Formats: sequence, structure tokens, C-alpha cells
Amino acid sequence: MRLISGLFGALLLLFTFASILRTLVVPRGLYSALVFRTWQVLRMLLRTIAGLGSGYRAQDRAQTWLAPLMLMVMLVCWLGGMFGAYGLLIHAFSGLPWGSSFREAGSSLFTLGYASSDRLRLSSVDFLAAATGPIVIALQISYLPTLYSAYNRREVEVTLLASRAGEPAWGPELLARQWLVDTETALPELYRDWERLAADLGESHSSYPVLLSFRSPKPNRSWIVGLTTVLDAAALHLSVSPRSAPPEARLVLRAGFTALRDIARSLRIDFDEDPAPESPIRLTFKEFDAAVDMVALTGFPVDRSAADAWADFQGWRVNYEAIAHELARRSDAVPALWTGPRDFPSTPIPPARPTDRRPVGHR
Repeated sequence: MRLISGLFGALLLLFTFASILRTLVVPRGLYSALVFRTWQVLRMLLRTIAGLGSGYRAQDRAQTWLAPLMLMVMLVCWLGGMFGAYGLLIHAFSGLPWGSSFREAGSSLFTLGYASSDRLRLSSVDFLAAATGPIVIALQISYLPTLYSAYNRREVEVTLLASRAGEPAWGPELLARQWLVDTETALPELYRDWERLAADLGESHSSYPVLLSFRSPKPNRSWIVGLTTVLDAAALHLSVSPRSAPPEARLVLRAGFTALRDIARSLRIDFDEDPAPESPIRLTFKEFDAAVDMVALTGFPVDRSAADAWADFQGWRVNYEAIAHELARRSDAVPALWTGPRDFPSTPIPPARPTDRRPVGHR
């Protein structure tokens, strides 16, 4: 029995250390079963608390707590795993009763010292437990600034996008507003900013997938909706008006779907690595045609009809649509136009456009 206890304790300690290293230390998008299972359980619990049939507002209020709870549960799981592992190891090496073994493991792990012993054969296990407890807590504490730094970089761009593409953001609305207020020359810079942000998202959100659960401060904002918006705007720009589209539009599209694929790999989301341009997409031609008519009314230069541009737009969107829709579903993002279905009852919310407040007689 003591041999089985020792083997099980060693395996539990190994699995716990591996989970900590994969989640907090290794700078690569490695799959973490603990993060994924914690997300699954807590997300379902919060959805149940909000009401499975409730709308977006109730779900948004409940899911606000998802990321903080995940961080707490992960720490508890790691400390609990080490507590169990060290208790089993002490029982295997010393033959102490179960209660005394776990009492000594807890005393050493949390450096309390109330159950210290002068038994030489236990000193190595006690010292190891005393060292790992503070290390894990310190790693978790140092993990938070990294998370919030990435979160702040993301949310600055999402907030800036709100005035350009509405809330919730939408690709055609982004193009329409630039021509409505004569700021179309700012589009190349916006594409450059989101190209850099896409690279940042691909690195940070695949390495630290808990960031996917951090919601924007405002209900109608979302990082995945914002990225989809910019990609749709660039794809629409390139397909409808290829002569005036800046080269930055192609660059942001490439950076965007590359980042989404990096995140999808870390979450084990299946996707086509090299989809054919004519592969079907969820967005319909009718929706695309209506969007082209809308942006044309604002003065956007339409060089090609919607029918002629559809194949090119489809060829761009097929690279990112499936992953963007899945991430929007998993993150319970605001149900914006062109962002796919959700797991709660929802109707796509169009962006609210500000009322024209120009003085009478102004041209």
C-alpha cells in the first residue's frame, strides 16, 4: 500500500508541475487540460446562474466573472494537487497515519511549521514541499501583470475602434464611417495598428489562453468582434475597390488569420490549413450585397459590382470565418453582425450610428 501511495504521489506531483509549467512558464501555445476543463465547468455554471434561456445582457453580466474565477480555481487546483501528492509521498516514506501525513504535508507546503519533525528520512520531502508552495504562489502573482498588460494593449485598440466602426463593431460600418466623415486616409494606419495587434493577440492569447475569457469593459465591445470587423473591412475593401485599397489591407488580413490559427491550435480547434478560395462560407451573398449597397451610398468608391466582387471576398473570408465564429461562440461575445451564432438566444445587433448634429446650413 505504501508503494502504491508513493507511485501515485509521484505521478500526481509530476502532472501538477507539468500543468504549472505549460500554463505559466513555457512561452508557447501549449494545450492545458486544466485551463480548458476549468473554462468548460465555470462557463456552464455561470450560464446556468444567468439562465440558460436568457439573452446577451444577462450572459454578459455573468461571464464577467469567468476569468477571475478561472485564475482562482487554477491556483487552488495546483496547490491541492501538490498537497495531495506530498501527503501521499510522506505516507509512503514514513508510514505515518494518513491524517498525520497530510497534516505534515500541509504544514510544509504552506510553510506553517506547526507539524515539523526531526525525522531525517522526511526532511527532503518536507523541504521540497516548503519550496514549491511559495514558488507556485509567486508564479501566479507574477502571471497577473503579464495577463493585464496584454489585456490593456488589446482593449486600447478595441476602444479606439468603437468610434470608427460602431458598437458592436461591423466591417462595412468601418468603411462607411470613414467616407461619411472624410477620414478615409486614416485607414492605412488603422490596418497597420491592427496588423501589429493581431500578431500580439496570436502570441499572447495562444500562450495564455485564459486571456480569451477576459471581457471588454463595455458589453458591446469584444476583441474577437473587433478583429473580425477589421478583417471584414479589409476583405471588402480589396474585393470591391481593389484599385484604391492600400497594401496594408492585405497585410492585416494575413496577420489576422495567422493569429486566429495560432490561437485555434492552442485550443485544439479543428480548421482547414489551406482552404480553397471557393469553399463555402456562412455569410450569404445577400448579406454581402446589402453591405456593398450600404457603403456605396456613403461615397465609398465601388469599382466592381457585388456579384463580381463576391468570389474575391469569399476567398479572403474563408481563411478566418470558421475560427472567428468559434471563438466568438466560446467567448460568448456580443452577437454583432457577421460574427456567427451564439450558445444563448440572440439576434445580431447592428452598430448604433451617432445622430448627425451638424448646424443647420452646414455643408
